[in-house]
Amino acid sequence: MKDQQHTVPQASADVTRLHDASRARSDGDAAGKLARAPRTIEETGLDQNFLLELVAKSAFVIGKVTLSQLVQRLKLCASVLDSVVSFGVRERILEIVRRGASDLDVELQLTEGGRQRAADFMSRCRYVGPAPVSLASYEAVLARQSVRQMHVTRTQVRAAFAGLTVRTSLLDDIGGAVNSGKPVIFFGPPGSGKTSLAERLGQLLPGRVAVPYAIAVENEVIQIFDPLIHEPFNVAAPDGAQGAPTDARWQVCRRPTVLSGGELTLDMLELHYDDASGFYQAPPHVKANGGLYVVDDLGRQRVEPAELLNRWIVPFDRGRDMLTLHTGLRFSLPFDVWVAFSSNFSPADLGDEAFFRRLGCKLYVGALDVAEYRAVYERRSEELRVPSDADAFEYLVHHLHMTSGRPLLACYPGDILRIVLANARYLDEPPIASAPNLLRAWNSYFAVVGEYEAPPPQQQGASERAAKKSAAG
Repeated sequence: MKDQQHTVPQASADVTRLHDASRARSDGDAAGKLARAPRTIEETGLDQNFLLELVAKSAFVIGKVTLSQLVQRLKLCASVLDSVVSFGVRERILEIVRRGASDLDVELQLTEGGRQRAADFMSRCRYVGPAPVSLASYEAVLARQSVRQMHVTRTQVRAAFAGLTVRTSLLDDIGGAVNSGKPVIFFGPPGSGKTSLAERLGQLLPGRVAVPYAIAVENEVIQIFDPLIHEPFNVAAPDGAQGAPTDARWQVCRRPTVLSGGELTLDMLELHYDDASGFYQAPPHVKANGGLYVVDDLGRQRVEPAELLNRWIVPFDRGRDMLTLHTGLRFSLPFDVWVAFSSNFSPADLGDEAFFRRLGCKLYVGALDVAEYRAVYERRSEELRVPSDADAFEYLVHHLHMTSGRPLLACYPGDILRIVLANARYLDEPPIASAPNLLRAWNSYFAVVGEYEAPPPQQQGASERAAKKSAAG
């Protein structure tokens, strides 16, 4: 029986409710995974001197600072900071300049010697954000919210890919790939929609995860939370709930999706130490922990694909990655991320057998058939508000595609109709996907010189009728 190919319909109300209900259950679980706020220095998992440095640097930046301001900046509770401040006063780095009516209304500043000490702290590391969490705490939370523990159903896959034109068997293969937890690669010709499919995978990752602002390894700060990647989600406490405050050093976020393209190098997969700031940025796959990491256009990077892929052989097998501080210290942390690749090359051409075996699923994405191509064309026409009709589509397929031998790839309708729209704006005319306008856009898009210079007379007439009908409407 021939495999069906169709546009996945927009999710029905029932499908949407099922998908949302599953996400809601996971959301509640993720929110409950936030630990209680530490009440002592020991419970933070950080060194007392390290915390004093954070407080001193904050006072150095702000000047006179209140305990309330420190709570907001460092995301630690007043009892912890009060202990740190008391330690700083004993060390003659801090001094109390005013005490108000409440415990939080305490104003402090650096002593003369404290300013010099704080300047030294700043010269080594200028990080003055939320207090990091310990590596052990980070590992424990990742284990509880691991992306490897999830599974999806056919209903959820249909909902996630609603509106895309995808072969039925490919949808089922995608669902199986998610449940396997192993890396997946979409391969096929350029423009077939591989990247769109890979990015949609992020919608299959249910629930939310706790992401730390930063972690501390041997008192070195590694920034994890990235506002360009992590989407915070405010979890409201149930009505009447009076639970203990949660650890504000963590941010509840939707499961992240991180995309790297042709710019990816081996160096980018290591910790990035900034000499000016004195702290680290985590590599993209670490920022994607608990979520999806997409490597787009594999094979177009400046590094050989085999080298890039071999970098992940051990993390794929053991679920842990090794990173190195600028001091030379090596440490490991969880590799808890689902990796998806897209490539114009066959997987067999990208690496050796050792890596080929570790790619759980190799999914081919090719050209569309005419019915699929029509669905994509009509959807793009509606989205761009460029009116068209059946005659114009027939001209595009039978005169332009078939005559030139161009395959029916998913990227073409949107790209060509955008040129039609741009030309219409330049000419101050209504945007119509007529045969002449499609021909002009086609020639511009594919750099055609001296070919297909005029549409057949019957197509010209059909296009003119479509234009008049649109204008009358």
